[in-house]
Amino acid sequence: MPVIVVANPKGGVGKSTLATNLAGYFASRGHAVMLGDVDRQQSARTWLGLRPAGLPRISTWETTHDDIVRPPKGTTHVVLDTPAGLHGKRLDDVLKIADRVLIPLQPSIFDIHATHDFFRQLAAHKRTARLKLAVVGMRTREGTIATEQLRGFLGTMQEPTHEAELPLLGFVRDTQNYVHLAAHGLTLWDVASARFERDLEQWQPITAWADA
Repeated sequence: MPVIVVANPKGGVGKSTLATNLAGYFASRGHAVMLGDVDRQQSARTWLGLRPAGLPRISTWETTHDDIVRPPKGTTHVVLDTPAGLHGKRLDDVLKIADRVLIPLQPSIFDIHATHDFFRQLAAHKRTARLKLAVVGMRTREGTIATEQLRGFLGTMQEPTHEAELPLLGFVRDTQNYVHLAAHGLTLWDVASARFERDLEQWQPITAWADA
């Protein structure tokens, strides 16, 4: 049972967007998916409450702020959304059940520097050696200086991660599509519209990594 943790201690970087759409992808493939939420804001749980009946099912389970447990039997895929400020014991607890960690990162100098510290925490963590790590650039605009700075920054990240690979899977563009989908409890895989084709293309390397 793969457990994918979407994590970055920096707030507002797109964790819930990645987590909900990744859960939606697994559900669209017929998997028994559980979307966990250890964020005090409970963004993923709120989103699940908006999800229309009749769509591929995405379940959740109770995770308290003091205890993170494995989901119930019968689950085939898990996506775990995490809070801003994730560190210390909370990070330890999350990594205990994780198989993979997906790190969203925006092309902002403030986000880049804050996330750099998180990379170093992961590099030093005893469980990192058994995890698959990857980064997704969020809310990016191709051809901008900020996006190129993000590419350059990630190119320097092999040294801090030591033996852990930290591939850049791709970029998720800055679009209102995700805002509109989230407002109705939907994902890219719940709609059939040409307006989402470009977004689905951007997700191909992300879903390939999740499936591998």
